[in-house]
Amino acid sequence: MMQSKSKTPDEYIKELPIERIPYFNKLRETILKYIPKGFEECMAYGMIGYVVPHTLYPTGYHCDPKLPLGFVSIASQKNFISLYHMGIYADPELLDWFVSEYPKHTKTKLDMGKSCIRFKKPDTIPYELIGELMQKMTVKEWIKKYEKLITK
Repeated sequence: MMQSKSKTPDEYIKELPIERIPYFNKLRETILKYIPKGFEECMAYGMIGYVVPHTLYPTGYHCDPKLPLGFVSIASQKNFISLYHMGIYADPELLDWFVSEYPKHTKTKLDMGKSCIRFKKPDTIPYELIGELMQKMTVKEWIKKYEKLITK
């Protein structure tokens, strides 16, 4: 699917291959249930995004201040469902925690890039772990971490 032209998360999900919809819905529901207050769901970069809205962080994303500060995104790619978590990318301790916890929640080997976690077998998505991950960083903590990184 790559980048969608959908205007809303619901539209995005309707475009998915039918067999992925239940997994994608559960991933979205997990994020919405556990992500701290203040983050907002929207469409960002052709994916479903969870961002710090301009009302909380007027500065926006440094590369394009018109955009809100991104934090998490989920997407349906050609061969996998992906979860992008900028907190994991920005915080080595959070990354270490996630990498060590992952095998306790699924038998599948962790397939991960810098901020991208790829789920090639949707039935092995560790929803409980994703819920825990969502709770690990508040909006204020993300802004602080982000600002520290961009001023380096």
